[in-house]
Amino acid sequence: MPAHKVTLEFNDRIVRQFLLATLVWGIVGMLVGVLVASQLSFWQLNFRSELLTFGRLRPLHTNAVIFAFVGNMMFAGIYYSTQRLVKARLASDFLSSLHFWGWQAIIVAAAITLPLGLTRGKEYAELIWPINLAVAFIWVVFAVNFFWTLARRREPSLYVALWFYIATIITVAMLYIVNHLSLPTSLVHSYPIFGGVQDALVQWWYGHNAVAFFLTTPILGIMYYFIPKAAERPVYSYRLSVIHFWSLVFVYIWAGPHHLLNTSLPDWLQTLGMTFSLMLWAPSWGGMLNGLLTLRGAWHKLRTDPVLKFMAAAVTFYGMATFEGPLLSIKSVNALAHYTDWIIGHVHAGALGWNGFMAAGMIYWLLPRLWNKPLHSTSLANLHFWLGTVGILLYVAAMWTSGITQGLMLNATTENGTVLAYPNFLDTLNSIRPMMLMRVIGGGLYLAGFVLMAWNVWQTVRGAQPVNGTIEVFEDEDVPAHGAAEPRLGLLATFANPPVLFSVLGCGFACAWMFGGHGLSVAGLVGTLLCVIIAYAHFESRGRAWAGWYDRLLVNTAPFTILTFVAVAAGGLIQIIPTVIVHRAANVEDRRQIPYTPLELAGRDIYVREGCYTCHSQMIRTLVPDVLRYGEYSRLGESIYDHPYQWGSKRNGPDLARVGGKYPNVWHVRHMENPRSVSVGSNMPNYPSLLTRNTDVAALPSKLSVQRTLGVPYPNWTPEQLAGRIDEQAKKVAADLRNAGAFVAPEKEIIALIAYLQQLGKSEIVAKPLETRAAQ
Repeated sequence: MPAHKVTLEFNDRIVRQFLLATLVWGIVGMLVGVLVASQLSFWQLNFRSELLTFGRLRPLHTNAVIFAFVGNMMFAGIYYSTQRLVKARLASDFLSSLHFWGWQAIIVAAAITLPLGLTRGKEYAELIWPINLAVAFIWVVFAVNFFWTLARRREPSLYVALWFYIATIITVAMLYIVNHLSLPTSLVHSYPIFGGVQDALVQWWYGHNAVAFFLTTPILGIMYYFIPKAAERPVYSYRLSVIHFWSLVFVYIWAGPHHLLNTSLPDWLQTLGMTFSLMLWAPSWGGMLNGLLTLRGAWHKLRTDPVLKFMAAAVTFYGMATFEGPLLSIKSVNALAHYTDWIIGHVHAGALGWNGFMAAGMIYWLLPRLWNKPLHSTSLANLHFWLGTVGILLYVAAMWTSGITQGLMLNATTENGTVLAYPNFLDTLNSIRPMMLMRVIGGGLYLAGFVLMAWNVWQTVRGAQPVNGTIEVFEDEDVPAHGAAEPRLGLLATFANPPVLFSVLGCGFACAWMFGGHGLSVAGLVGTLLCVIIAYAHFESRGRAWAGWYDRLLVNTAPFTILTFVAVAAGGLIQIIPTVIVHRAANVEDRRQIPYTPLELAGRDIYVREGCYTCHSQMIRTLVPDVLRYGEYSRLGESIYDHPYQWGSKRNGPDLARVGGKYPNVWHVRHMENPRSVSVGSNMPNYPSLLTRNTDVAALPSKLSVQRTLGVPYPNWTPEQLAGRIDEQAKKVAADLRNAGAFVAPEKEIIALIAYLQQLGKSEIVAKPLETRAAQ
């Protein structure tokens, strides 16, 4: 039957919905960000409500910006560009609508539960298990809709942007599922199945790559679509985009351990994380250059076109952030920067500069096309750009200055490195207060720019008629839409070809080089060099065969997706599996001999609920200043029973790994009532509710049962035995407080929290016999 022309109407309604949600949640997330930044300078802004303390609002801010703001922006960009790149309407209007409303419901649920203290206590992974299940379900809905649309495509080959979308969908699913594996103790509480070092490694495998595959790869796909559209020029280099994609998705996944440098994480993992982080410079800057050079010939438009201004600045900030990230992963630099505001500045350079500006550029470009009306005010859009740029620069400069100052002061020693130059942690806080205020001003300017944008958008869409894009296509009823005439690439042809085989051999030799003994390491180095040389020679002589195979790969979605999954899964498997197998409690030296008592476990859950990990670490690094300030460095086995781990990533207050016994019980009561009564100048919120609320003892049997399932050696106490142990320890703490002049009932939460804090660093540990160590 001859082909006939039909007019295809795209589903742009879903794009408009996600675009407007991006603006709403972006402003909400940034507003909360300005508030929590202000709380670090003015403790009074924690107010008198436990719902509004820094420890509870900071996770709300991070989740709102990542999953609500960037998430909605990402879905808008993917749905708009995918339909046009494949010349097909989204496969299902129902799934599209379910995706949108399901995602908004998840955001609302997070906005309710996090201030209530319902949290898993892991950064960027705080949402409780029922919401996690909802996230997984909606992500599957998104994936089905996306891949179903690809299956209906009228364009045979997958464009560059679609590669990054595919990598995002499969990798985020893998990361999210593994890091959120938990055993529930109730409808609102669970414990992660990993503990201690295992939990730390899995968390930052997820946390770092959530940045990579939620905040980077989908935005790169959006960059590869929208910058050429806005500049009206083709992508600078197709070959560079191929190298950029495959090297980025393979290398990025290995870099998570650089968040745990100089800690008790095994040294081989630290070295691995640092090495691959440094390797990230190449693919990241390859992508940046590809984006910027796409603008060649369109530089004259930058003077007047706010879309190009935002996008050019966004790609520039991407380059800056991906230069700074590998720099911070160098152990000596990390020793200065980790736990300080420098890391906060680095994260926000990416979030505000890369994600925020790309979102703004995309929205300004889409508005006239989705509502068939010119942008209300180009001048306001340009003003937004300059407000945002000045805001970012003030913010990042303040955090660089603050972080380096803080790091230098905390690490400074005198008398040949044996005495701390600034023994009082509060000295560093007082020295950086001007920078903290500048941070608030910079964040406020950036927020003002987005408020201005919201006004511009409102004035543009008010009274306008929403329109859906259309395209004329030719359909042949005898030929499937995606083109059955293209050769299928089977499983054997997918893997048994020079590009894949050389890549696998090279990675195998590289692993032998990095992880093997002396002889194996030398052989691995030689093998890696030979593999690279032979692969290059083969490519030079048979380059057309390589290109032909890749062209066939791009018309077969399933093989391309499988190869992408193999590339991203390899790093996680090599890092996590050995750690989970080897670093079990029975195999770890210097492990804690006894777990927390039931009362201490209840106190620990209160600690997690209040978000104390957002300001306090429980990891004394193997650095002289850390040891001088806090005590003996942390051992691997000390946190082996911690579900979740609490090593922390930022110190707004001192480390607590060995705080047990450092202060009397009454000090902790005064500290929670009013921190400034015992620590003059402290930024910490007041927690008077801990003295009035009762400890949830009824939840402990279920929690202890789950802990036993996870391998924590709790006896199977009867209810009477459990109640007796809790009562005995609580009354002992309460009696000590009464003798010191503080009258607190034994059943109050402060008693459980004190029991937990006083235990930190004091647990008995057991070392393996020398014979056992020698045998291993």
